Formats: sequence, C-alpha cells, structure tokens
Amino acid sequence: MPEQTLPRQHQDHQPGSEAAMTPRPQSAMRDYPAAGKLRGQTALITGGDSGIGRAVAVAYAKEGADVVIVYLDETQDAQETRRLVEAEGRRCLALAGDIADQAFCRKAVEHAVEAFGRLDILVNNAAQQYPQDSILDITRQQLEKTFATNIFSMFYLTQAAYPYLKNGGRIVNTTSITAYRGSPQLLDYASTKGAIVAFTRSLSQAALEDGIRVNAVAPGPIWTPLIPASFDEERTSQHGSSVPMKRPGQPDEVAPSYVFLACDDSSYMSGQVLHPNGGEVING
Repeated sequence: MPEQTLPRQHQDHQPGSEAAMTPRPQSAMRDYPAAGKLRGQTALITGGDSGIGRAVAVAYAKEGADVVIVYLDETQDAQETRRLVEAEGRRCLALAGDIADQAFCRKAVEHAVEAFGRLDILVNNAAQQYPQDSILDITRQQLEKTFATNIFSMFYLTQAAYPYLKNGGRIVNTTSITAYRGSPQLLDYASTKGAIVAFTRSLSQAALEDGIRVNAVAPGPIWTPLIPASFDEERTSQHGSSVPMKRPGQPDEVAPSYVFLACDDSSYMSGQVLHPNGGEVING
C-alpha cells in the first residue's frame, strides 16, 4: 500500500493555487547560495506564479536576472512571486493570459522586451493535466486543450522569442518523468511531455547555428499546485511515495537544474534533459 506523504487535500481549479496548499511548497529558495551567474540578464518564465516556476524565478533573481512571469489567472500567487523577486533587488513583470493563444505569446515576449530591453532566457514551464481512467474518457476538447497548453505554447513562445535569443540565448523546457515511464491515467499529458523531449532535442540541433542552447528538465513527483488540482484527496496524500526517496520533491530542489542550464556552467550542453526525480533511474 502507498504510504501517506502529505495531508489529504484537493482543489477544483486547474492549474491550482499555491496559497491554498497545506503545507505550502518550498519555493522561496531561502538557502540557495547565489553567485551572480545571471547578472544583468532577463528571463521569461511561464507558470512562474507558483511551484517550480516560482522557485526558478526566485533563483534567477538571486543570480542577478530580471524576471517576467507568465501565468493564467492565479493573481495572488503571482503577486507573491513578484514580491519574492523584488526582495532580491530585481525587477519582475507579471503577465496574465493563456499561453495556448499564439497572439498572447507574442504580446508577452513584446512586453518583456519593452520592459527590460532584452530577453536572454526562455523557460517553457507551464502545463495542465486532467487524469482519466480510460482513453475512452478523453474528450476531443481535453486532448486539444492539453496539447495547446503543454506543447503548442512552446512553439508559439519560442517563435516569438527566437529573434531576441540569437547569439547567446538559452531555452529551458519542462518535460516530466511521465515522458519516460508513462502514466496510465495521464495519457494525453504524458504524450505532450514526450513531445517536449523530441522538441528539445530537435530544436537544440536547429538553434545551435544561431547561438542558442536548448535543454530540458524532467521533474519527478514535485509538490506543486498542479497535484491537488489534478488528483483526489487520497492520491494527493500519497504523492511521491513510489519513488526511491519515498517523498515528493520540493520546487527548491528542482530550480537549481534550471539555473545550471541557463548559465555558462552548462556551456557545453544542448539537447539534454536533467532528471530531478527522487532517485528513479530513467534511461534517456
């Protein structure tokens, strides 16, 4: 029997609110030892209001970057992320909108460049998931929404950001452990995450001639708002119990992978995927 790792809880709205979680995820990067690795740069992070996106935004700010966070409608969470970024002495622009909308993606990039004069890093992180017990339960509407949010948006944002990223820019995509081991209740979500791996590898080869490095991170079971917003109370309470470390990871434990891939420490890497997943061995 899976062991309980968290209090029982559920949220009815995707992609979920960090403010409503118990306990709150650790995403403020309080013990992170910054070294100015992104000083003077600008990063755009989707899903930057909470969870992994928030931790990445704060880590980048600690490393000296100004940050643009893009979120759907979680205004309270976004305001807290902005507060944390500004507490590090960096600027933060928060933009609400649907990344499944290509026009919004173009406007988000334009606003970022207008506000900060440059764009150096794009983090394609936002995603949604809707568990179903059978492939027969996945409607056309759900399938199109999942793909539009999780992978089409990466094309839209990358296309908009590409001219500004040339000659030194970096792209970091969020895929998932489900791309490698599968997930019977998340068929469409896992499929988009597999597509993100292929997107990362293919784009990395195409973008090198323009001086852009493209990598990805494949988190395992991390404690983010998407979990209580996706699963019932029982499954949420057992989140992370199946991995070797027997617990869910915290966003603070994932964000350093995004720092590494965004800074010069990873200057000889492109087309690669990092796996902060609680000890599960994944080949790929």
